[in-house]
Parts: sequence; structure tokens; C-alpha cells
Amino acid sequence: MREKEKGASLFSQSEFLMDSNPMEELFALNLGDFLSEQLISPDLVSKINLKEKNKKTRLAEQIKELTQIYSSNKTLSLLNISSKEEGYAIYNSIALSVVQMLEVKSCKIYLSTEFIRTKSNRKLLLAGKYGRFSFDNEKIKEAFGKQKTIKVKNTYYIPMKNHLETVGLVAVGSEKPVAKEFIELAGTMAGLFAVSLTLQNTIDYSNILIEDENSPERELKAVRGELTGLIGDLCDNQQNFVERLAQSVDIKGQYKVTHSKNTAEVARKICKQLKLNEKTTDLIYYAGLLQNIGKIAIPQKLFNTKGKLTMQEFKKIKSNTNIGVHFLMNINFLSEVVPYITYRTERFDGQGEPEGLKGNSIPLGSRIIAVADAFCALTSDRPFRKALSVERALNILKEETGKKWDVVVVNALAEAVL
Repeated sequence: MREKEKGASLFSQSEFLMDSNPMEELFALNLGDFLSEQLISPDLVSKINLKEKNKKTRLAEQIKELTQIYSSNKTLSLLNISSKEEGYAIYNSIALSVVQMLEVKSCKIYLSTEFIRTKSNRKLLLAGKYGRFSFDNEKIKEAFGKQKTIKVKNTYYIPMKNHLETVGLVAVGSEKPVAKEFIELAGTMAGLFAVSLTLQNTIDYSNILIEDENSPERELKAVRGELTGLIGDLCDNQQNFVERLAQSVDIKGQYKVTHSKNTAEVARKICKQLKLNEKTTDLIYYAGLLQNIGKIAIPQKLFNTKGKLTMQEFKKIKSNTNIGVHFLMNINFLSEVVPYITYRTERFDGQGEPEGLKGNSIPLGSRIIAVADAFCALTSDRPFRKALSVERALNILKEETGKKWDVVVVNALAEAVL
């Protein structure tokens, strides 16, 4: 078991503390004999002893709860792969996604042999690739060993690391310079991979521990601390990844960089007004950030075209939602936002696209994002007009409730922004 770094816990307690009970920590500091003799009644001592016997049981239950919530089907399924062929297919697909997002020539993904679970004298093995490009093996080793990104001309060597360890490396090669924002996106993705892999590995180890009745209490506490630290990292990395992905989408689509962020923030205000739970609010926030996700896979040159698009180019742009949906479905923790994005162009009267859904059959998240997006568009400067006032924008939305928009959502927006 790795020595865990001390830090904040989900339970807001020290490594030794099971409950919000300062007496237990005093005993952990070997002050129990003095205190029991001078201050504590025999009855209280017996209750504390009984409590000690239940520690392992409660620890095991806490660990079970954490592992159930953050099992591999809730994160990136990168570790529990049934065969070498399936593993190559998954990582090759990830490498292809990186190439499409960054518009680079090639991507190779290397993993530490600890995570590939194979006998090898090498520290890193190739797990997946897309495209042909010559990468420097010495730079791969250097970036992995020093745990920092190395750039050589138009090649980038990005370690996959978290606060506990470095689990692999993403190598990216291009024939031209890559935008800083895209490399930052690749770095955030690498960090997300690293946390997911380590978390899944720790969950597997946790399951072994809690099934063994002889597992030491100290080991259970250590793995609980490691799990809570990794889960905190996972949440941070997920949000950073989504925000960087949204920023890259806006840059590629030549939007104002703040549009997706503004839409997501307004959607979150509506959720708060409607008193939606935290998880649903987060998913709707992510969907607001990523509503134009399909554009991440469309070549930049299409957005720079000033003349008339060819039929093939037009079809490629028109299908951008499907491209985005396919991409998100391959990122498990984001797959739940897919319906919100897919149906955000439906109308409340059933005259929208893609399915002609009507009224409450449209997912609530989609209805919220549609209203938030329209409000942000109306209150922003556009090439053909100045931004409208908040009051004027709300009046326009209210005039179209029952047709385009859900009146409940529009009313919640009005209460949130006025």
C-alpha cells in the first residue's frame, strides 16, 4: 500500500478520527490511561471499548459506499479491460479523439507496466496510438521521469500524473504549432486519465481489503484516506477538463470565449431557483458548457472558410451534434449530459428538432439550457445588433413561452436574474 499524503477528507476528520468525538483522538494519542483514571467513569470506558470493536465495521461500510459511488462505470473505464485486444481498441479510440480535438498528426498513449499488469522490464509500454509520427524515446522517458511536459518543436510529451504517482504519458505530434489552449486541454485530459486509473486501482485494492476479516484497521484507514483524496482530485479534474474542453470548442468555433461559460452559469442559476439537487445541477452546468461539443471534431479551416461551403463541408458541420454525442458517450462521467445536449434544440410546442419532442417529454436539462443559451445570446453584442437589456430579453422569452420555451424555466430565470 502506498504511503498516503495527508490532506482534507470527505469526512472532515483527522486520519485517526472515526466520528466527531474528540475523546477518541485523545485515546489515539495514548492519553487514555491517564484520562480514564482521573476523569472518565467506568461506564464511559466500557462504551468506548465497545465503540472500538465497531471501528473496522464502520470503516468497511464507508469504503464500500465510496467504491460504489465512484466505481469504474462512473469514471473513465480505462483499467478493467477484459482482454489485450479490447485495451488496444479503447486506447486507440482515445488517441483518435485527441488527434481530432487538437488537429494534430499523431497521438501515442503509454502506460506504466503497473497498470497494464504485464511482466516487462520497461517502465512504460505503448497502450494505444493513432497516426504515424516519429517520437523521441529519450524525451518520453524524461517527461515521465521528471513528471513535467516537454516540448520539442511541434511534439509534446505530457505525463499522466496525479498527486500520488505518474501512471503514463501522452505524446502528441504535429506538423505545425498547436494552440496553447489545446495543449492545456491535452494536459488536463492526461491528468483525468491518471486520477481515473489510480482510483480504479485503489478501488480494486479496497475491495480486497474489506473482504478480508483480518485486514488491519490502520490499512483500512489509509485506503479510506487515499480514496477520499483521489475522489476530490477526480471532481477537480472533471470540472477542469470540461471547462478546458468548452474553451477549446469556443475557440475552434470562433465564438466569444465566454459564451459557453455564461450559458452554463445562467443554467446553474435556473437550477438553483428550481431547487434541483447538486448532481443534476452539475450535469446541466456541464451540458451548458459543452452544448457545441461537436465543433471540437470539425477542422479549423472550415470555420475560416469565407466563401460558399461545399455540400460535403456543409454536411460535416450540420452533423456536429452527432459527432459531439459520439465523443461524450466515450467519456463515461459525461455520458449523462448527452440527452441534455441532444434535445436542447427541441421546442416546447413539439415543432423543434431532432425528434419533435413536446412539453415535459423534453428533458428538463435541455429546456434549461435552451432558455439559458437564448438569454445569453439576447444579452450579448452580436455582429448585427447591440446587446439587449435584461428586461427586454426576458420579455422576448416570455412572449415565446409555450411555443419555444417552458414557462416554468423562463419564470425561474426571471427570478434568478432580476
